[in-house]
Amino acid sequence: MARVSQAHLDARRRQILDGAAVCFARNGFHATSMQDVLKEVDLSAGAVYRYFGGKEELIAAIVGEVLDEVRESFEEEGRHSPPPPPDILVSSVFVRVHSSRAYLTVDGRPAFPRLVIQVWTETLRNAELAAILNEGYSGVREVWGRIVVAYQEAGMMRSDVPPDHVARTMIAVVLGFLAQQSLFGPAPVDVLRDGLRALMSVSDPLPGA
Repeated sequence: MARVSQAHLDARRRQILDGAAVCFARNGFHATSMQDVLKEVDLSAGAVYRYFGGKEELIAAIVGEVLDEVRESFEEEGRHSPPPPPDILVSSVFVRVHSSRAYLTVDGRPAFPRLVIQVWTETLRNAELAAILNEGYSGVREVWGRIVVAYQEAGMMRSDVPPDHVARTMIAVVLGFLAQQSLFGPAPVDVLRDGLRALMSVSDPLPGA
């Protein structure tokens, strides 16, 4: 029997994950069966179960992969000294993560924002997925905390605010922007970048103003 190359195995795994992501984004986790995934990827049950034991493993793999990519993207940006300002940094990472999945669509609209909403909903009943999500977000918060410290040391940000408070806020901004895209339709990343830039320009009012 001919040996299957690693490239082929990786491509097949990617095919399954992408197909599952589209199914989950379209119908949610509970309404999606493994049969739906098999139909979407046009593979046999044996071919899919070779990689994943079931729907729960697919969900965990998709979530873990996205969170790892987000963390690694922020780590890469954070290696600059000093790091890019928040409006540039956040919009750059958002474009990178979102663009890498732009080919996944549901009814002609990006699937990724809808998938994020489905993940949040599923974590309310799935303790294992909630643990994966919590670990992933903790990693992103840690990276953002280091970025904030770098801002403060460079004199770019006030130093009397705990770095973790800023980290949580920036994560909330990105997640909120994704939620808006899921609920109200796609929006260019310029909206996120320009909004952050405007907020960054706010200053304390002059005495007596």
